[in-house]
Amino acid sequence: MAFWSAENATKAYLTTLKTDQRTKEPNVAEFISAIAAGNNARKIAVACAGAANAEILVALIAAANQTRGQVLCVLRGIEELIISKKMLEPSEIHHIQFVVGECNDDTLINDHFGEADFVLVDCNLENHQDIVRKIVNHHEENARTGGMAAVVGYNAFSRGSWRFSDGRKTQFLPIGEGLLVTRVNDNGCYSKKTMNKKTDHHHHHDHVRKSHWVVKVDKCTGEEHVFRVRSPRGEAIIGA
Repeated sequence: MAFWSAENATKAYLTTLKTDQRTKEPNVAEFISAIAAGNNARKIAVACAGAANAEILVALIAAANQTRGQVLCVLRGIEELIISKKMLEPSEIHHIQFVVGECNDDTLINDHFGEADFVLVDCNLENHQDIVRKIVNHHEENARTGGMAAVVGYNAFSRGSWRFSDGRKTQFLPIGEGLLVTRVNDNGCYSKKTMNKKTDHHHHHDHVRKSHWVVKVDKCTGEEHVFRVRSPRGEAIIGA
């Protein structure tokens, strides 16, 4: 996970939207897929409180296909594994590696979550805060040069808005049941320095180009359209 790819994020989002027919409108799964693919995650892992969420697994598969990565799903028991597989198509199961165990187990942290550059943690897990801290600490203690890791908590509203008390900044996104995104540099420190560098870079180029996203809903069909509005040198350009 070296840089943000808007192209990967967009393709994963649209692929998830088209592939998952379980819902008729966008939900948090599409955004999770976009975050994982946009960050070029090659090793994607998800820690589940119960049976896996089929929509989210499909979203992670879409992200992994976009980045040529792999998906790991950690479940607490055999019963959760059986239920999870029943909710998926055979072709979807083929793209996922299932592991049964306690998510806060040090072996799982070291061998699986710690090796992933994108980790999704269900906030319904009793000890989800400890799990996230262990994963983040593992990345910091076993730093690799030139990369980043993202740890995302989902279903955040179910437990209330929780934040780390150790000084790391976690971004809260009020999408779906709530997402909490923590980024860690693989050089052993939180991505604040990286964000500062990006900010300085953008300030340097502000006079050349600015952009933002606009969402429009067709009142007749109910379809949602997303446009990127770019303004190079003061001129507005709108592209789908």
